[in-house]
Amino acid sequence: MTDSLVDPESSGEPADDEPGRAESGVTIVVCNSCRSRTGPETEPRPGSLLARATAKAAADTDIDVRQVACLGNCNRGLSVAFLRTGCWSYVFGELDTHCADDLVVAAKLFAQSQDGFMPFWKRPQSLKGGLIARIPSFESLKDLP
Repeated sequence: MTDSLVDPESSGEPADDEPGRAESGVTIVVCNSCRSRTGPETEPRPGSLLARATAKAAADTDIDVRQVACLGNCNRGLSVAFLRTGCWSYVFGELDTHCADDLVVAAKLFAQSQDGFMPFWKRPQSLKGGLIARIPSFESLKDLP
């Protein structure tokens, strides 16, 4: 597991020889610049606190936790993305700093999925209402007729 910033100019995916590919194949990307929509402006930002808490919660797992400066979901932050090679990716928002354990539970669910989907009914409660996007893998795209 690594706690480094992903370069916003890069694809966000580590090269094959870079550290950061979890054995489970799942990476949790936490927006460390997210602020609370209703709370006062504080440092460290709540997104950074969630990133640290998630890294700690995943410490004894094979789930990779990364952070990025902005996921562009500011109106519905705190935000995270779940990535897995060859599978759909997920972006969730409307989280709080206490969701770290739920993020690790969801990542394990995602890692165990045969089809790369994260079933709604099995997700932790904190991830049932905040789905922002499900992004298809290149392999699942269809050509236009």
